[in-house]
Amino acid sequence: MNVTTAFTPIGLDPRNAEIKRRGLRRMKLVAAGFLAGATVLFIAAHLWLSAGGPGWLGYVKAAAEAGMVGALADWFAVTALFRRPLGLPIPHTAIIPTKKDLLGDSLGDFVGANFLAEDVVRDKLSRAELPRRLGTWVAEPENAERVTAELATAVRGAVTVLRDEYVQDVLEQVLVKQLMDREWGPPLGKVLSGVLADGAHHRMVDLVCDRAYEWVRGNYDLVMRVVSDQAPNWSPRFVDELVADKVFREVLEFSWAVKTDPDHPLRKAVDKFLVEFADDMQHDRPTIERTEAIKHQLVEHPDVQRFIGKAWGTAKTMLLDAAADPSSALRRRVAQGLASLGERLATDAEFRAKFDGWLLDAAGYVVRHYRAEITTLITDTVDRWDGPETARKVELQVGRDLQYIRINGTVVGALAGLAIYTLSQLLG
Repeated sequence: MNVTTAFTPIGLDPRNAEIKRRGLRRMKLVAAGFLAGATVLFIAAHLWLSAGGPGWLGYVKAAAEAGMVGALADWFAVTALFRRPLGLPIPHTAIIPTKKDLLGDSLGDFVGANFLAEDVVRDKLSRAELPRRLGTWVAEPENAERVTAELATAVRGAVTVLRDEYVQDVLEQVLVKQLMDREWGPPLGKVLSGVLADGAHHRMVDLVCDRAYEWVRGNYDLVMRVVSDQAPNWSPRFVDELVADKVFREVLEFSWAVKTDPDHPLRKAVDKFLVEFADDMQHDRPTIERTEAIKHQLVEHPDVQRFIGKAWGTAKTMLLDAAADPSSALRRRVAQGLASLGERLATDAEFRAKFDGWLLDAAGYVVRHYRAEITTLITDTVDRWDGPETARKVELQVGRDLQYIRINGTVVGALAGLAIYTLSQLLG
């Protein structure tokens, strides 16, 4: 089996994993080389001394001997972390494979207590100044366009995944049902009352008055014909024309007066009627019931039913087209809105402080309520690994640095052995 495909640690692609393996093997050879060098020096010094060599060889032999001991001891210590040295069932060896669950739990607790503590998270986020940095970045038009493009991609994906029949069912069973179950009279009456209180309806009344005056002025022949048709048969024609002309002029003057006089009695009567009608829609039961009857007639109309049945399909098509077109009004408005928001975050300290407060509160809420679930990612992941696999993962990540312990053990052991031998010689 290929080494790369047989084992690839989490967070590494096969190429990087192979690089780490080569580095680990190289450092193991270097550490073994120090042990081999100390062994060769010890054997050579011992043989030379046995053959009558000079006395200084004792120092070399003592240093090499202690270096061998240090190298072997640290080799045992490092190896015992990941496996049983020489395959022997020595107690308290292969620590990582046999204690991986405990190590995973301890690591999860450590991360939760030291990295996911609410005060730590809040401090890190507050010092990071994310709102200002985010605002400065998004305020750039090209960055706002980039975010908009990513949002459009996400929207297209979400809309495409949604099944049309399910969404249509939601529209019909939830939204339409909610509209049908609630009375329309009181809320419509309340809205109308607000419009009347603000005087916003006056523009509509002005428009109606203008159109009425224009219609009367442009329909002289129609008025003449209506009056003539209603006149008695015995009435002379010129009399009918005089009466019709008089009626037309009276109606025209009346419509002009209504059009130009804001305080005209007819306008006052319209205002009074609308106010009373708005109140009746909220409190008069017969009016409310008539409004409900009109509602049912409206919703049950075949054209309205066809519109409801096609509502999602139409909305979906419009949304997909707008999301796919970089020049669509929707995407331009989103990009402009993002850039405006970024500009405000970058320049408005008060708004930035509010945004930062929202961010800190959200992070604090997540940490308080979901810290255990977050740390469970660590413990559950380690729990799913088997013992040997866990040992290989950890060794590949940190084993190269641990080989320096073996090297240092050889050097420090040799120096300690040399010091001890020298002290023994000085003491006689």
